[in-house]
Amino acid sequence: MGEMIDFEPTEEQFGVFWKYILEPDVTGINYNGRELWITDLKKGRYKVEEEVSEKFLTQYVNVIANCVNKQFNAVNSVLEADTRDLRISILHPSVAKSGLSISIRKSPPMIRNTIEGMIESGYCSKKVMQLLLNCVIAKMNFVFGGEPGAGKTEMAKFFMQFIPPEQRVITIEDSLELHYGDINLGHDCVELQIREDFDYRTAIKASLRQDPDWLMLSEARSVEVTELLESWSTGVCGFTTLHLDDLRKLPDRILSMMNENDAQRMENRIYADVGVGVLIRMKKDADGSIKRFVDQLCFYSREEEQNKVFMLVEDGKQISEEIPTEIRKKFVRAGINDPFKCEKMEEYRNWGK
Repeated sequence: MGEMIDFEPTEEQFGVFWKYILEPDVTGINYNGRELWITDLKKGRYKVEEEVSEKFLTQYVNVIANCVNKQFNAVNSVLEADTRDLRISILHPSVAKSGLSISIRKSPPMIRNTIEGMIESGYCSKKVMQLLLNCVIAKMNFVFGGEPGAGKTEMAKFFMQFIPPEQRVITIEDSLELHYGDINLGHDCVELQIREDFDYRTAIKASLRQDPDWLMLSEARSVEVTELLESWSTGVCGFTTLHLDDLRKLPDRILSMMNENDAQRMENRIYADVGVGVLIRMKKDADGSIKRFVDQLCFYSREEEQNKVFMLVEDGKQISEEIPTEIRKKFVRAGINDPFKCEKMEEYRNWGK
């Protein structure tokens, strides 16, 4: 996890990287000791011909090391730091045998997606969009799955904006990428950052004493998912993201992360407490542009002592409108009679523009 740098990056400090930092569609800048690779929302990953001199690299590493007041050498071979918008990771040549390795990940406090833009681009259908908005209104738990770079965090940020401002949101992250408070001005929120003496499990337990309505875990990685599910079982709602390639694998994926002996009990809890699964996928079109879309959508439900996955979207297409009984009850309690029609759609339509 990176230490927060209290400064505004400049062209002088970031040199050859700077023009890519300024490009709005660029999300990642990576130097592998020989070549510079760029990750772009629309173009995907591509190599650029840029001169990255030893003099510049030395200066850049010294700037970052000085800002976080840490040494960077063969003994201290990993250097990490965060600015408000950037997540920086540097590996020393003693461990990166290909040469000094630099990764800069951009995470600006903004929402790139809009309702209109997502529907028009084929990210999801209007009916699916209305269903997901209703799931937020009904305070359901979301897991956004997908491969690295698919856009899980962006999807989570997009739907978080529709949480009413009076509902308290607590975010838990190692690197601050959700930017909930900056994006949703005037909303009640607490943003927690993980550090060596304040791990995920401690943060989740502490959050429950802060009277949250929503608990947002930026990424579920390990045993902390047990505390997350326990918090959701108390009535606290939440979002998290997970590396996943099929929503049907989610229960097994979560079970493998847990440190629990009673696997059956925990499996039952997964189906009872994880409400909505959304899988984001990206593909390259014939013209080389990148397209992201909702590849799968499902509900998890435990009904009549049976654990079930209800698939509504598969391969980017809606295949069912079956809503499980327990999920339908949540919609009804929220005053939603038709889950596929969001009464607040028009009110929300221009949000994020």
